Amino acid sequence: MSALALWRRVLAEFTGTALLVTVVVGSGIAASRLSPNDVGLQLLENSTVTAFGLAALILAFEPVSGAHFNPVVSTADWLLGRGSRTGLSGPDVLAYAAAQTAGAISGAILADAMFDVPLVRWSGHDRSNGHLLLGEIVATAGLVYLIFSLARSGRANVSAPAVGAYIGAAYWFTSSTSFANPAVTIGRAFTDTFAGIEPASVPGFVVAQLVGGVVGLGLLVVLYPRPGRAAADVVMPHNNLDAESSAAQLPVHHPAP
Repeated sequence: MSALALWRRVLAEFTGTALLVTVVVGSGIAASRLSPNDVGLQLLENSTVTAFGLAALILAFEPVSGAHFNPVVSTADWLLGRGSRTGLSGPDVLAYAAAQTAGAISGAILADAMFDVPLVRWSGHDRSNGHLLLGEIVATAGLVYLIFSLARSGRANVSAPAVGAYIGAAYWFTSSTSFANPAVTIGRAFTDTFAGIEPASVPGFVVAQLVGGVVGLGLLVVLYPRPGRAAADVVMPHNNLDAESSAAQLPVHHPAP
């Protein structure tokens, strides 16, 4: 792919991840204000908005970059595609991860600005307990397995709603409320609001997410022979979206939060 195509893909990853974190943090602030005395209702509001927002963002950005929004998904795509030389290259993964992380931080700041709360105030929400890290392993493993198994089995066309539904559900069935994303975790440390995470808790979450990614890939390899076929189909555009490309050439793509 051309340098212009990479630039466009990186911009899409930055923008999509920024908007995703804006959705998560902004809906968390709104929920805490609308339902100040009911934490369960706050979580319901936050998870519902996040599920719908994530699905919409995947649909909006997948034709350009694949809509990863997640360094674990980008790394998994690279690992699966190494043998068959499909999916992302090593430099692409680094560019994606940098854009995703910068986007996540920008999204948290944007949400704080929209709701008139202090910008770049470190979160005080301690999330360092071991059972929360186990929740992150489960959440991330399920996410990675879901994305790549849908592609490998020819059902990538339902990835956007499936991923949105999974993350919305994982808010409730995991103890950690399913961050499942190192970039989003880092971004959420920059806001001392409902969706925040204390900076000291971030390294443990990131390690747990990486472990979860490995577990999800391991399960995929066991259950789906030749999983490398999914690398090109899951999160990489088949066509170069240069200026001369027409709208009719846009590929149908598959997500990853």
